[in-house]
This record gives sequence, C-alpha cells and structure tokens, in this order.
Amino acid sequence: MYYPGLKGITAVETNLSNIDGANGVLTYRGTPIQELAENYSYEEIAYYLFYGDFPTTDELQLFQTELRDHRELPPYMRNILSNIPMEQSIMDVLRTTISAISTKGDAENTAIKLIAVIPTIIANRYRMMKNLNVIEPNPRLNHVENFIYMLTGETNTANARILEAYLIMTMEHGLNASTFTARVTISTESDLVSAITSAIGTMKGPLHGGAPSGVIDLLEEISTKDRISEVIHNKLKNKERIMGFGHRVYKTVDPRAEALKQIIYKLKTSPEWIELAVETEKVTIDILQEVKPDHKLYTNVEYYAAAIMKSLELDPELFTAIFSSSRIVGWCAHAIEQKNNNVIFRPNATYVGK
Repeated sequence: MYYPGLKGITAVETNLSNIDGANGVLTYRGTPIQELAENYSYEEIAYYLFYGDFPTTDELQLFQTELRDHRELPPYMRNILSNIPMEQSIMDVLRTTISAISTKGDAENTAIKLIAVIPTIIANRYRMMKNLNVIEPNPRLNHVENFIYMLTGETNTANARILEAYLIMTMEHGLNASTFTARVTISTESDLVSAITSAIGTMKGPLHGGAPSGVIDLLEEISTKDRISEVIHNKLKNKERIMGFGHRVYKTVDPRAEALKQIIYKLKTSPEWIELAVETEKVTIDILQEVKPDHKLYTNVEYYAAAIMKSLELDPELFTAIFSSSRIVGWCAHAIEQKNNNVIFRPNATYVGK
C-alpha cells in the first residue's frame, strides 16, 4: 500500500502528547493543555515534558538557573550572527547559528542550551536588522519576560503572560513535520544539535511554520467590531477563505485556541487587538454555523497566535521564529525519546519509473 506523505501511518509510540482531533483535546503526558497553560510557567512545562514529572521548588530553581546561564551568546556565535548577510531571513539565521552550538555533554544539557539561546539569537538578529542596539539578557527576568525584553527593551507582565500561554500551547503537537524530521535525524545516531537544525529547516516551510499573516490581514480589514459581520458575509459571498478557521486535525474547537481565550478573559486588561479577535471569533462562528451548517469550522491556534503577535506589536517576520522558540522543547523531548528507544527510520519507496 502507498500512503502519500505517510498520512494515516503510525510511525512511533510516544509518552509526550496525545491529540484527539474529533473531541478537540490535547494533552501533554496525560494533562489537558488548558490546565497546563493556566497553572504553570514555560519553564515548568518544559521540565515536565523532559522528565515526566512537575519540578519541585528546588528542581525548578536549578532548571531556571541553567537556562539563565546559557542565554548569552559566546563570541564565536556573535560573529556568525553578525556576518550572515542582512537579507537572510531570521529562520535562515536561526538554522545556521544553532548548527554551530557545541555538542559536548549529554542530550539533556544540550537541550537546555538550545532552549535558552534561541530567544537571544532571534532577538539579537531582529534588532540588528532594524538597526537597533542589541539588548543583553536580563537575569532577573523569567524565560518569556526576558524574550520580550530583548526584543522590545520593555517589560510588561500582561504581555508576557499572554505570550507565555501561547508558547506553552505550541511546545508540543505530536508527530508533525518538523518533529518527525528531528526524530529521523536522531534515529541515525546523529547528535541533538543536528536534529534541531533539521527541524528548523522543516519549520521554515510555509506549509508548516509559515507566518499566520492571513489572520492579520483579516483583522486589519475588519478594524472595528461593528464591521465584523459585514466583512465576514462579504468574504463568504465571494467564496473567500476565512483565515484562522478550520484545522487539519481538529474537527471541533482547537483546544489551544480555547485555552488562550480563557487566559485572556482572566486578565485585568487585554490589548485592543485581542478584544477584536475574541469578538470576531464569536460573530464569525455564528455566521459560519448559519451559512455552512454542515461544515465544522472553528478557530485554530494560529488565529490567536496572529492576534497575540499583533497586539504585542511584534513584526510578522518574527512569527515563525517565535513559534520555533516554543516548539524547540517538543523537538528536543521527541529526539531524546527516540534516542532512548531507537530504530532508524527507513520506509520503502515504490519504483514507478521506466
């Protein structure tokens, strides 16, 4: 039998996450994503995915310290970052710079280095591209707060909480294309840095990690709450796709989108763009259910990702790189899982030539 793209084929067994697309459920190690995003930090979830248990206070402090200790770029990596032509995309730069990280030490230590340094690479390169002064890591800030600080030079607790929720919910999502790539590379008994470099190259592709610019365009076209119904009806009339609605796996509400929305509701104040996105989602779903009752179209996580990035005034060219700064945890966890119970990937190819 031939299955294009290996669709429907089970290639691995994993303890990391489970996706129930029919019922709209995503769990990390058996715990619903909503519970994780509402009650834990980025560092706690990263630890949980790596080790299978939530950290004690002492374990968390040690993990946070290790991440902080590896935030700064060594001189040779700064040179690489500076010498790559400025017309190269941030994902190109991320792939090339990450590939130069030392592979000394065990996989867990290398994973911590990778997680810690990716935000610094992204922020430094972005500010270089915009002719802004590079901002050094702030050891007093947590992982996500420091990321925003290095990008913008500002600290904002509400913004950090929104971005942290998004990063938690995109850390891990089964055997997607980039995660599969990481597992294939590590299955050859290559090193973790090579596996992550492979994954970044895969994430760069627009069919996988492409920026959700279509959602930004939709919200910019709507602009104000009173225009939502008019814009959506016009798009349906013209048979245009409503960006940010529908998902290949989830046949009901994307649990990550729902969890993000619940966190936003609990904030004392939320950015204006987030409020517009929430109202647009509500009105659009009502219209879709009326106009297309046989189609199960709900918001996906990219819808809220776009709204979040826009509300935080982050440049669209950062979207895929920020996504990668989250998914690095899942990539590393999958690569380590593969390494600990390894069989090299070697599917068949059916010859159809002359």
